[in-house]
Amino acid sequence: MRRKGLIIFSAVAVLFVLFSLQSCRSAPEKGLLGAYFHAISLKDTATMSSMAIEPVSIEVDSWEILSVSEEKIDPTNLVDLGKAEMEFKKQLEEHVGPVMDAEDALYGAQEELKAARTGASRAAARRKVDEMQAKFDEERDLHKDLQRNYNEARAAAQRERDIAVFSVIGPAGELPNIMDLTGTVHAKDVDVKIVDKAGVEKLYRFNLRRYELRDEAANLNHRGRWIIVKFAPAA
Repeated sequence: MRRKGLIIFSAVAVLFVLFSLQSCRSAPEKGLLGAYFHAISLKDTATMSSMAIEPVSIEVDSWEILSVSEEKIDPTNLVDLGKAEMEFKKQLEEHVGPVMDAEDALYGAQEELKAARTGASRAAARRKVDEMQAKFDEERDLHKDLQRNYNEARAAAQRERDIAVFSVIGPAGELPNIMDLTGTVHAKDVDVKIVDKAGVEKLYRFNLRRYELRDEAANLNHRGRWIIVKFAPAA
């Protein structure tokens, strides 16, 4: 009887531990936000910066989680963003030649106009200048569009790179080949009621994210931690 009782007790204990671990895994927002608000109370900006991409200090007397969205899991887009950045960079670099050629053609036409002596030759040279100016303007405008596309692609890739590294390595970490890694990104929104020192209630929405990446070449998995990507007053 005693052995049977011990077996039952051990089984219950194991189930309790497993349930507790599962609860911690399924509700990471409580621990993360608790640590963040504690850092705010201590004015510990270093700790805040280790948990949030954009650490912000707000006045908090008490807080309460009102709702947590369903965890959303999607494939990471690091590889696609990296490819887009490189493609726009290539297009931009390849278009430098056509812009310079158009500029040279315009300069040549302007020199011909200066050298023209008769009315007919000046009229022909003027038409050529106008034509070359239009061509140069077209190439220049196209180059501006390519520059804008590249800047946007680079900014998007850099932000995703920074967030992924922050989750997987930490704020001071580096993972040079992260744009080559595949995996999943996990996200959820947490609505929190915050009461300030004056007793005023405000609703904030916290965006949390975590990455799980796979380095096939090195046969390594990189399991990231939950981080605060941003938070702001909820509408």
